[in-house]
Amino acid sequence: MQHWQIKVSLFLNYFVFAILLNSVGTVILQVQNNYGITQGAASILEAFKDISIALVSFLVSSYMVRIGYKRAMLVGLGMVTVACFIVPMVPGFWVTKLLFATAGTSFGLIKISVLATIGLITKSHKAHISLMNYIESFFMVGVVAGYFVFSYFVDDRNPQSLAWLNVYWLLGILTSLAFFLLWSAPLDESEATVATPDAPGNDFAQMFRLLAVPLVLIFIVCAFFYVLVEQSIMSWLPTYNSQVLHLPTALSIQMASIMAGGSALGRAMAGVVLKRLNWYTVLTACLLLAAGLVLVAIPLAADIGGQYATGWGDAPLAAFVFPLIGFLLAPIYPAINSLILTSLPKHQHGLMSGLIIIFSALGGTTGSIITGNIFGKFGGQNAFYFSLLPISILLVGLFFFKKMQRL
Repeated sequence: MQHWQIKVSLFLNYFVFAILLNSVGTVILQVQNNYGITQGAASILEAFKDISIALVSFLVSSYMVRIGYKRAMLVGLGMVTVACFIVPMVPGFWVTKLLFATAGTSFGLIKISVLATIGLITKSHKAHISLMNYIESFFMVGVVAGYFVFSYFVDDRNPQSLAWLNVYWLLGILTSLAFFLLWSAPLDESEATVATPDAPGNDFAQMFRLLAVPLVLIFIVCAFFYVLVEQSIMSWLPTYNSQVLHLPTALSIQMASIMAGGSALGRAMAGVVLKRLNWYTVLTACLLLAAGLVLVAIPLAADIGGQYATGWGDAPLAAFVFPLIGFLLAPIYPAINSLILTSLPKHQHGLMSGLIIIFSALGGTTGSIITGNIFGKFGGQNAFYFSLLPISILLVGLFFFKKMQRL
């Protein structure tokens, strides 16, 4: 298989960062238990992760071609490896903030490089959108694995135990392995350097010129609100399971994996379906079904009364149904990313990737903070109804994206 080694490397990079970055929901729950942090204060962890992603993407994406995609990924993996080894040695909320800031910085470098590299190793629009969905589905496989890995280290008998921090030794080993695999993978980046301007200042100018393109602006709206709704649910699902559905901590974390598992399956299936069906029809149907699921699933939580589950077998129906929204939302993000990237020449993919990451990160932070505050003030039973608003905006955004998209 052509480019197999670099493809395996991209998959592993996404897998490792999926575990680390999407542990924020688990960590939000744990810092409440261990450090006495309020729900509103805990929600700031999403900002440390996403703001650092956005800042790095803004500052570095215009120079990424000069830095080199492979070199940037190696730097990111090296930084996060060091951070993972520090966390269990120096417990504290401020160290947790530092970890997510470092992880966000590293992922900014990784994601720009991965998105741009896909364009270098695929030869058609359909191959691009297919590989994008497969890589994003593997990202969600990493998210699923992360829930079980973290829950293994959680001590339900002692909520104040810091034993869960030992998971970062394992994550540090995984990022080290990813580093050495990438080091040995060949990547020809010569095609990305075509038409790159000589003056560094022109790179930033190109990024801002992209923002003036109507199709890019509509895409940014779609990406922002997609990540807003996805992260608002994913980051607070463990807390919802624990405080609304009354599940034990470890089980709350494990059952949040249903959403990530659904997302992985949805993106893998989309890799096949979108080769055959019109993307707009598929994505619109997914959003309408997702809105319907919210209206059906959330009221189920009101029917559990004083039930207390001890395992998967006696968990309430609400714990299984609502996370299925991950399956329905899954195809949207990789599909629109692929569509916008394949609308542009390959030497602009690094710049566009930076914009994708910046506005995705801002959407993730906004969604998590809003949901955290709604959760604290109005209760978890009502917090996820908020997702209906960004879903509605997404439906409108996709309509205009289709109108302007010329593939």
